[in-house]
Amino acid sequence: MKIGINLATEPFRRDRPLILGSVVVGALLLGLLCMLVYIAASERSMAAEARSSIARLDSQLQVLTQEQTKLEAVLREPKNAEVLERSLFLNSLLLRKGVSWTRIFQDLEKVTPSNVRVVTVRPQINNATNELMLDMVVGAQSSDPVNTFVAELEKSAVFSLPTVHNSQPPSQTDPLYKYRISVNYAQKL
Repeated sequence: MKIGINLATEPFRRDRPLILGSVVVGALLLGLLCMLVYIAASERSMAAEARSSIARLDSQLQVLTQEQTKLEAVLREPKNAEVLERSLFLNSLLLRKGVSWTRIFQDLEKVTPSNVRVVTVRPQINNATNELMLDMVVGAQSSDPVNTFVAELEKSAVFSLPTVHNSQPPSQTDPLYKYRISVNYAQKL
């Protein structure tokens, strides 16, 4: 029988793999620290460039705003007010003239079912938002085709927010149900 007695004051331990692993992890952490310092420095320089660019653009904006204010003051003078009003009036006429009827009817033809008749179309331009709205009266033998027409308008890419305002039942002289519909139209002016 053999008795294993260790007479050393400190027992034998295998510390070498632990020390080697600690050195490798420390080296990896040091490399990661260097990489993070480099990224932070590059981000700092890019942020400084962005701040200087924003400051430059802000100063240009202030100069342009001051110039615009001066020009508007000149245009608002009583001697120039008549010319300004006339140019605004002419611009609004040109904008209204820019509405393409051919394009309106082509786009309506794509979404109008065969059993719906477009009776009237009246384009209106919203001067505040510069959007085109179509106010139409459509007719059909029943209300189902008009519901289909409104659903097609909602699905269309060029028409949005169709609203049915009122309807008229058929009369002795007119056999069609008539509906007044308004819809936003995305024709570029």
